[in-house]
Amino acid sequence: MATNQEPSSPRVNVRRLPARGHYDPAVIGAILDEALLVHMGFEAHGQVYVIPTLHVRVGDQLILHGSPASRMLKTLKEGVPCCATATLVDGIVLARSAFNHSMNYRSVVVLGVAREVVDRDEKYTALHALVEKTVVGRSDGCRMPSEEELRRTTVLTMSMTEASAKIRSGPPGDDEPDYALSHWAGVLPIRTEIGAPEPDPRLDPSIEIPAHVRRKTHRG
Repeated sequence: MATNQEPSSPRVNVRRLPARGHYDPAVIGAILDEALLVHMGFEAHGQVYVIPTLHVRVGDQLILHGSPASRMLKTLKEGVPCCATATLVDGIVLARSAFNHSMNYRSVVVLGVAREVVDRDEKYTALHALVEKTVVGRSDGCRMPSEEELRRTTVLTMSMTEASAKIRSGPPGDDEPDYALSHWAGVLPIRTEIGAPEPDPRLDPSIEIPAHVRRKTHRG
């Protein structure tokens, strides 16, 4: 991927408000790591689809998985061009004028072509990474996929060679005359919080909440 100042290709160059564009792999990767989902855009049978899906980033690769029956995965593994996007909303920006209301956000766009992972060990490693993204340490706290489950799962990997981030932060940007208006202006922060664990009704009550779950919920 390119440096912070240089997009890897014209296709991912941020044109609208270019000062918000970021091309640093560390910035792009951090957003994808924090995002719970990506939305995959692709064309199939003359229709355009945008489908949310779980993902994990491993180095400069974006990993997806799902059922072999998935239209999205069946289409993407044929090598059609696709687009992955992720957005984190950090705040509602209230300006003095309706025109200048906005959002604070961090977003990523990745363009490219996905490749099916067919090697058994590579596939297992990818699924291990997906489990670990949900909760660090979870792969040791659950049964990992059997050979049959591996066979029944499609895994795709997509290079992040063409990627960019767009970020807005800070207070509203009002027109200079509007700063004299007597309207409240500022930012309403938005934070995602994980709640208290809710045990499966069929869970053996003697099984305690494991440490990796407590760490994820900041409860010990």
